[in-house]
Amino acid sequence: MSAAAIALNGSRIESLRAVPVLAPMRYTLGTSAAAIKGAPLLLLDVRTSDGIVGRGYTFAYKPSGARGIVHVLDDALELMRGDGLAPLDIARKLERRFALLGVTGIVRLALSVLDMALWDAVAIGLGQPLVRVLGASPRPVLAYNSNGLGLMAPEAAADEALKLLADGAFKAVKLRLGYPTVAGDVAAIRAVRKAIADDVTLLTDYNQALTTVEALARGRAIQHEGIAWIEEPIRHDDYAGNAQLARELEVPIQIGENFNGPAAMAAALAAGACDLVMPDAGRIGGVSGWMQAAGLAAAHGVPMSSHLMPEVTSHLLAASPTAHYLEYVDWAAPVLQEPLRIVDGSAVIPDRPGSGIAWDEAAVAKYKLG
Repeated sequence: MSAAAIALNGSRIESLRAVPVLAPMRYTLGTSAAAIKGAPLLLLDVRTSDGIVGRGYTFAYKPSGARGIVHVLDDALELMRGDGLAPLDIARKLERRFALLGVTGIVRLALSVLDMALWDAVAIGLGQPLVRVLGASPRPVLAYNSNGLGLMAPEAAADEALKLLADGAFKAVKLRLGYPTVAGDVAAIRAVRKAIADDVTLLTDYNQALTTVEALARGRAIQHEGIAWIEEPIRHDDYAGNAQLARELEVPIQIGENFNGPAAMAAALAAGACDLVMPDAGRIGGVSGWMQAAGLAAAHGVPMSSHLMPEVTSHLLAASPTAHYLEYVDWAAPVLQEPLRIVDGSAVIPDRPGSGIAWDEAAVAKYKLG
């Protein structure tokens, strides 16, 4: 056993620092549900008794969500202070202790970001990138640009797609759909598809805007327009409806960002509710939950992509047997010392201990939510 591993065995949870921020976004993201102009994030530091600091963050959806996560983490600290640095043990303990409140919503986000920070601390303590601690090697991870292409006029969408691809780093982008009519969806796809190169992959996302009947009609109208998947066309937890879409449409159906833990993903796969999955590390259970989900995807032979938090999920995808696409957003970049790099269509996992996250403390102070 290495000296680092021996030292790690003595690490105890000492304190947490949870900071809610509203990070500026370069592009307004207009979806069928809302227009997002700033990213509410919860930044977390976990400090151990021997001075290791593990970091993680999660997208909190609303400023109130970020603030609420802080209070859950305060309770979590009281339940685990002095415990050893063992993420799986802590995850089991906290799931049990929060069961009566319900491990969903803000509680799930809080426990997931805590798990991410704990795993970061483990990897830092071992002096290894997180991906190596998970049993894999750093490698390029296929990525698509998801920063823009919200609902807008087709001509504007075409222009924005070109901006997202302008530096040559990406070879795939995602377009939000859910216009008032199917003709609007088709027009937006055609405008973007015409503007971008033939070898650029175009993904689409309805953000749960449709009924099953509408989704069937619109899916049939767009499935031959040069798109690679349709994401969340209907309510995410309507597994019967999603299964019908997966059976009847030729284009793959993608769901998963709202899976509440691995059990929800298992239920969706058992129902045949999708062709592709894309868990969110903040909802699936952090690193611990992700690796369980990766095993499920592998057992079912289903390609697995990520949702948000690319700095962490690049490591997780590199350790996932059926890894597909990394969803890249730069929402945390304003508060990071070194944002994730995308080169030749893939994310480059940094060869630094942990996930590679380090805060720009001046920016954190600037964007902190009151």
